[in-house]
Amino acid sequence: MGKIKVGIVGTGSISNYHMNAYRNNADAEIYAVCDMNAERAAAQAAAYGAPQVYTEYAAMMADPHVDAVSICTWNNTHAPFAIQALEAGKHVLVEKPLCMTVQEALEVETAVLRSGKQLQIGYVRRYDPNAAMLKGWIDEGELGGIYYAKASCLRRLGNPGGWFADKARSGGGPLIDLGVHIIDLCWYMMGRPKVKSISGNTYKKLGLRSHVQGLTFYKSADYDNQSNTVEDMANALIRFDNGASLMVDVSFTLHARKDETLVRLYGDKGGLEIDPEVLLVSEKSNTIVTLTPQTDHASFDADRAFQNEIDHFITCCRENRAPLSPIQDGVEMMKILCGIYESAEQGKEIVFG
Repeated sequence: MGKIKVGIVGTGSISNYHMNAYRNNADAEIYAVCDMNAERAAAQAAAYGAPQVYTEYAAMMADPHVDAVSICTWNNTHAPFAIQALEAGKHVLVEKPLCMTVQEALEVETAVLRSGKQLQIGYVRRYDPNAAMLKGWIDEGELGGIYYAKASCLRRLGNPGGWFADKARSGGGPLIDLGVHIIDLCWYMMGRPKVKSISGNTYKKLGLRSHVQGLTFYKSADYDNQSNTVEDMANALIRFDNGASLMVDVSFTLHARKDETLVRLYGDKGGLEIDPEVLLVSEKSNTIVTLTPQTDHASFDADRAFQNEIDHFITCCRENRAPLSPIQDGVEMMKILCGIYESAEQGKEIVFG
């Protein structure tokens, strides 16, 4: 088998992680770049040596040389683009979140099963080397039965604006953008239990806070300081059918002293902290001990994680192997994300049958 010819759709900042990783993979070739902005598409194609440039996604899907696609576009395009690619006989790597609604997720799942092609969701935290190490500890019983997890990703000033702040294109704010990462990481480490009920809250109190001086933050290419239709902050208590629970809070903006990310899991034999650094709390000879592994990186490394994610995707394409982050997990994650938004909107707990 020759190299997997990949088409990249969308040339926003996240696409650089994909393209760098494909360029480093000996079994992949960046064959085409697609973006509705012809100048940006041509520039990215030139930078990464892609011979084909498209401004229409349908045209790229009609190209028989394209074996697989990376979807790095607005969230509202993820489902239709993925379905179109699958129907055209392409393998798909779609950035998180999978889509914007549970119904869309189910439609993508149907397309995957009908096509016989692979679809991998960009839950990149699963592919970090530390995550693989920690999952091994969990599978070996170091934590025992995990019954509680806690995750936070709080930005004090970090609403990127633009499409991130446009609910029609993003599907929501920090919950669907940031929360999906930490919720998925916890859920994956906990053994992917089925969600039983969700009680969630969202708040829209502070807006973009574009007036704040002295602090810089990431702004999307289409940043508009007058437009913001998403939540500032969300929190939730998620209960699973095995009795475990997950508490999560996320924000784009919050009157907090500093940005903070933490991910922690607790079992009946030990506890695990993943962010901001990795450590295991356990008992040895009737003594509580804290163990810190010796690794190259104490915390999440985006470059290595994206490289592992892309390498895994190419292997799955070549060997017709089910990915580590399959469509079924995307469906369950959309139930969780949409359940939080639904609970917040209705002001009550959502119970799943």
